[in-house]
Amino acid sequence: MKKQHINRKHNFPDADLYQLSVNAIKLAKRDLDQFKTYGYSEDRLRTFFNLTERFKELPDDEELLGDQMLMTEKKKEAAEQLKSAIRSLMMRVAMKYSNKTGRYRKFGTSKMGDMTDAQLIFCARRVVRVARQQADFLDDVGINDNTIRRISEASQRFENAVNIQHDRVANRDIAVETRVQKSNKLYEELIILCNIGKDIWAEHDPAKYEQYTIYESNNEQKKARKKATEV
Repeated sequence: MKKQHINRKHNFPDADLYQLSVNAIKLAKRDLDQFKTYGYSEDRLRTFFNLTERFKELPDDEELLGDQMLMTEKKKEAAEQLKSAIRSLMMRVAMKYSNKTGRYRKFGTSKMGDMTDAQLIFCARRVVRVARQQADFLDDVGINDNTIRRISEASQRFENAVNIQHDRVANRDIAVETRVQKSNKLYEELIILCNIGKDIWAEHDPAKYEQYTIYESNNEQKKARKKATEV
């Protein structure tokens, strides 16, 4: 069963969420006596502060994407090194046999440029296996243990690079999901705090009430300012 995607509960960037939370905590500290009458204790405010501090230390998607891209570049480099080693061997095979013969076709490298990562790994294994089987017939064109080992080692490096890249993709997915979960939790606590703050000052101080108001977009903020000037 496919895991359900977790959506953000806010429409502004995480950096804004962090700053809004920091500002709200400062306001709540100022108004802590009033907050306590709602059952919102100093301990809960401290917990909110700790949640905010942990949130800012989470790696963002740009950082994770950059790491993933580095691994992709290394994978491509390893793939080219492997293809180069295979092409060098196949050039020697072509010197011995026509590329129309069964002995040449047995290596299965004709569409190497179009292969997926998995297909290229299997191709390299096949080339190594077939080259060893035909080693006695190919010795006179320079195919020996060293030539075959070069492909085997390049194949292993490429396979490792593929696995590392897959790990980075998976790590990014997990990190993004974790960040969304924590941002939602932070947002929920922020809304609770701000709702209390607004209720405290709704009938007493419009300016302080406004300090606890959260706007999901600049357009909403503009509308609120326009409404305020019309009153």
